[in-house]
Parts: sequence; C-alpha cells; structure tokens
Amino acid sequence: MTNRNSEQSGTPDITALGHDVFQIDTKMAGYQGITAGYLIRSSRPCLVETGTSTSAPVVRAALASLGIDPADLATVVVTHIHLDHAGGVGDIAAMYPSAEVVVHEKGARHLADPTRLMASARMVYGDALDVLFGELSPVPVSRLRTLDDVGTVDLGDGRRLESYYSPGHARHHVGLLDSLSGDLYVGDAAGVYIPETGDLRPATPPPDFDLEVALASIAKFASLGPSRLLFSHYGPVSDVPATLERSAEEISVWVSETRAARSAGMDLDHAVDAVRRNTLARYAAFADDADPAVREKFEEISGAAANVGGIWHWLDKIDQASS
Repeated sequence: MTNRNSEQSGTPDITALGHDVFQIDTKMAGYQGITAGYLIRSSRPCLVETGTSTSAPVVRAALASLGIDPADLATVVVTHIHLDHAGGVGDIAAMYPSAEVVVHEKGARHLADPTRLMASARMVYGDALDVLFGELSPVPVSRLRTLDDVGTVDLGDGRRLESYYSPGHARHHVGLLDSLSGDLYVGDAAGVYIPETGDLRPATPPPDFDLEVALASIAKFASLGPSRLLFSHYGPVSDVPATLERSAEEISVWVSETRAARSAGMDLDHAVDAVRRNTLARYAAFADDADPAVREKFEEISGAAANVGGIWHWLDKIDQASS
C-alpha cells in the first residue's frame, strides 16, 4: 500500500534487483512508490535519476547504506530534465563532488542554468512547486557531459550504459541500456507503471509530446531487445514485449479520445473530464474496490489534465501547421 510520509522519514527504501542494481524510492513529495532512482554498484558506481530536490537527502541516505561514500560515486545520469527525474541533480552533484553529470545535449543548458526551467515550472504548479519538487540547483558546467543521439557511460570493467535518444515525451529524453544486465531505463518514454495493479498509463504532458515521435521511441526500445524495463515511475517489469505494446496502445487510445473530444466541440477542461471518464475502465487502479491511495498516486504521476493537455497542445500545433 502507498503511504504519504515525510520524505526524510524512516530508513531508506531499497530493493536489490540483481546484477548490483538497486532501486531507491526517492519519495517525491513524501509519497512512497512514485519516483525511483537506481544505483548501479559497479566499479564505477552510477546513479540513474536523482528524483526531486527534496529527494536528495533520501538518495544520500540510501547510497550511504549501500556503501557509497561521497568520493565514490562516479556518474549521475538523468533520462531527462523534468523535475521529478532531475530536480535533485544539483544537490546530488554537490554531495558527490567526484561525480560526472550526464544528460542529453538538449537538456544540459537547463541544468547549468535552471532559471527558465524553474520559472516555467512555477507558472504551471504555483506554490505547489515547493512541496512537489523543490528548487533545482545549478550544476557547474565543468561537471556536465552531454549525450547525442547515442552515447555510452562507463560503468567500469567493460560494463557500460548505452544511451538512445528517445523523444516524444520530452525532446531531451534518453533511454539507457545496461550492457551486463540487459536492463533498459525507460524514464517516461514508455509511460507510467503501477506495480500494485499492473496498470500502464501514458505520460504525454506539454510541451513536447508528439504521437509519431513517441511511438518511434517505443519501437526503438523494443528493437534493443532488453531483458527488463526499469521504470522511473515505478520499478522493474520483465514482460518487455507485452509492456511496450501496451505502452504504444495506451498513447494511441488517449490521442484518439482527445481528438474525439475536440471534434465534439469540447473545450480543454471538458475534454479532460471526458477522456478521464472514457479511459477509467482500462485501469484496475480505478476499480470500485481499488485502494484509494494507489488511485491518488496514479493521478499524481499520470494525471488526466497533464496528459490531455499535452496531446491538446500537439493537436494545436498540427492545426496551426495545416492552416
């Protein structure tokens, strides 16, 4: 069951996944089971995803319990720069002064100078920003290394992370394939997974969502033949082909429902209500007998307003281009 506690309460929530990979619950806004970071405890230890700024103390405690001292961490990699994934990167960089920070080239400038990113987030979330994410601290330019469409992160002893550009959710998004374990860190490109119910829901927020690009990224993930998918929201999934197929299906369904709402003359607010209502039956988390805490968590990390808003924004761009 999901609990919402202080993000610094209790002992670190760590799950060993094999191959020296450890899932860390980064406890965004005090929720359990919403945001995951992953430590690869190789000869060059690597943290994939930091969580939010307020998650940084949680991550530090988890790494310490796993035997990673401040001088030990070699690399921090973020799949993209959204604040639930990379909001803590500046704080973690300060805590681990030897760690290189790796990000796609389209996101690097926002980590070096988060002013515009934080201002945009403040416009969307208002005062809730401080509770949900905290403040992204800048990363010194000298500590940043950028990835192009493909790239590698050295994990030591011949082990590596291979990065693959995977936009559609965000234009600065990468997937990361572990050469030893076969794990693929999917960020948000394959959507949001709820382990309690096995539900998978899309993540299509504005401003970067693009249907064809998103579907191409999912197809790219499938072509890599990973042994397992590691979701930032939330946890490992072993049934890779079926999960990626479902991911593509979910995105297509939400786009179809949003298009239908627009065609019916609805405004955005009414479209959100209609798409939410028309998709509820797809998810066990919204069944009458479902745990309300799981339902709340699902809405927190894959809310209908954000998903429909991102699709609506993309459809607006299509309409403008054709006019």
